[in-house]
Amino acid sequence: MVKRVYNFYAGPATLPLPVLEKAQKNLLNFDDTGMSLMEISHRSKEYAKMHTEASSLVRELMGIPDDYKIMWLQGGASSQFYMVPLNLQVGKKPMEYVNTGVWSKKAIKEGKFYGDVKVVASSEDETFSYIPKDIEFSGNTAFAHITGNNTIYGTEYHEWPKVPSDVPLVCDMSSHIMDSVIDSKKFGVIYAGAQKNMGPAGVTLVIVRDDLLERVPENTPTMQKWKTHAEKDSLFNTGPCWAIYICKLSLEHLKELGSVSAMEKINRKKAKILYDVIDSSNDFYKGHAKKDSRSLMNVTFNLPTPELETKCVAEGLARNLVGLKGHRSIGGMRASIYNAMPVEGVQTLVEFMKEFQENNQ
Repeated sequence: MVKRVYNFYAGPATLPLPVLEKAQKNLLNFDDTGMSLMEISHRSKEYAKMHTEASSLVRELMGIPDDYKIMWLQGGASSQFYMVPLNLQVGKKPMEYVNTGVWSKKAIKEGKFYGDVKVVASSEDETFSYIPKDIEFSGNTAFAHITGNNTIYGTEYHEWPKVPSDVPLVCDMSSHIMDSVIDSKKFGVIYAGAQKNMGPAGVTLVIVRDDLLERVPENTPTMQKWKTHAEKDSLFNTGPCWAIYICKLSLEHLKELGSVSAMEKINRKKAKILYDVIDSSNDFYKGHAKKDSRSLMNVTFNLPTPELETKCVAEGLARNLVGLKGHRSIGGMRASIYNAMPVEGVQTLVEFMKEFQENNQ
């Protein structure tokens, strides 16, 4: 087998090895067609079967009701930052956001192109180290927007904010989709770039409640309307066929492991292993996120000096532990332990961290 490392990059991120092996096996001859999936028409019956299965797996694994549309789009979550306000605007009603970091700020910036934006809560006062509590969205707003997990700062919502009954809650779940069981009916819109916790870069999962598809102004460009893609089952144009296929394989793998509920138990185990080492290090490793806001997916921490952090990253790389350098905006280190990261990878990391502390105190 080719060399494999433990990949802790925040994204594009690690994928399950069985998924990669199956994709490799089928690369040249998909479904006995004599062609790669990358060569097959997106109008063919072979592609249609795979496409339908991918969407059905999302609906099954996340418990998505029948009155929601599942779409596979392009442009990443960054395109949804503007497609959300474009498609959900309601007259002169404001749009309300919670600011929990870089990606929230980007969404807020795009929202301002379409109307009045109100930031109802923020954790910027403490370098986005926590998820705000007691968030209050008003009844006179077009929608309420949150970023469910914050890759850079290592924070995650563990309780969803309440919204008035007629206000749709919109969530960017790019970096934590399917890391734990959720009640999908709490949301009007869920969107997620696949390249962190579900598949490769190039495709974005968008889930929208049916009634919200009718809000978009008629003079909106065709490709920017969710309704366009919902009515054509994401086949209005040629989609990212290969990326959707890898997502489908990843979803099948997740189902084989016991679905999202089983994965949540694994994710909590992985996170506990890593946070326990940080908490027991006498501040040699110091977590960035407050304990009640800690992410299951992105564990951020600092060492006593930047020099030690650089050394730790380099020595980790020599042990085949890659992608441990923190984001440039806060420095330090970051271990992204998405669904595809095995428990063994986290155990290998913590053994290295213990050894590094012993040798560098």
